[in-house]
Order: sequence, then structure tokens, then C-alpha cells
Amino acid sequence: MNRIDFYILPTDAPEARWHFVGRLADKAARLGHRVLIAVDTTEQAQALDDHLWMQPEDSFLPHRRLGDPDAPAAAVEITDSEQCGDHRDVLINLRSAVPSHFEQFERLAEVVIQAPEVLKTTREHFSFYKSRGYPVRHQQL
Repeated sequence: MNRIDFYILPTDAPEARWHFVGRLADKAARLGHRVLIAVDTTEQAQALDDHLWMQPEDSFLPHRRLGDPDAPAAAVEITDSEQCGDHRDVLINLRSAVPSHFEQFERLAEVVIQAPEVLKTTREHFSFYKSRGYPVRHQQL
């Protein structure tokens, strides 16, 4: 694990979190990185998948659900399980728990909004990473 970044948004709107995730994934993919976005449920994965088809507004972000045999390969994938496929580059964690495989990634991003449940879980994640000696940075946006 080279780097853990917490991106702190000033809003409590869930759609702002997803919009930022789309921009972050797009930037990472354009720089040649492979990105895995981890969410808690199948419903969240489907909603994020739908959202990413519309974002970013000025370009197209090729992506797919992890393991979808009907979708062409893409640099950005979404998972709602502990599976991470062959990803080792960038993990964007939107899960309420720290993914068990997070150490396999070069970079980890946590996107924070001001919603009470998200604040609670991301504070727990921050404490978890810090207590284990990982380098953690936070960026107020």
C-alpha cells in the first residue's frame, strides 16, 4: 500500500459523492490506472453503474460490473462483494467496512460526505488505517 487518500466533500448529498467518484475514476483511468470501486450492495452497484453511464457529462467513462461476462473489458469496474479480480492499482472504497483486500492496492481512496452514517464509517476507516501505520492524507474539497 503506497497511499491512502480521504477526499472530504462539503455536502451531505449522496449524488455529490457519486459524481466525485466518477470524476476521480475518470482521471485515474485517463492516467492509465485500473480502478475498482467497492460498494456494499447489488442495488448500490447498479445505481452507481447507471450514474457512471451519465458521468462525467463532457466525456464517456467506460466501466463495467466486476466479472460481467457480457461487458467488454474496462479500466473501471464496480464490485459489491469482497472479490477484487486482478485489480491491484486503485481502489475507491464506498463500503461501510474496510475491504479485506485493501492492502493489495497501490492506492486507496475514501470519499467522505457530511452525512452522519458516512462520517461515522469513514472515521472508523481512518482510525483503522492510522492504527496500522498506513500513510493517510486528507484533502478538503
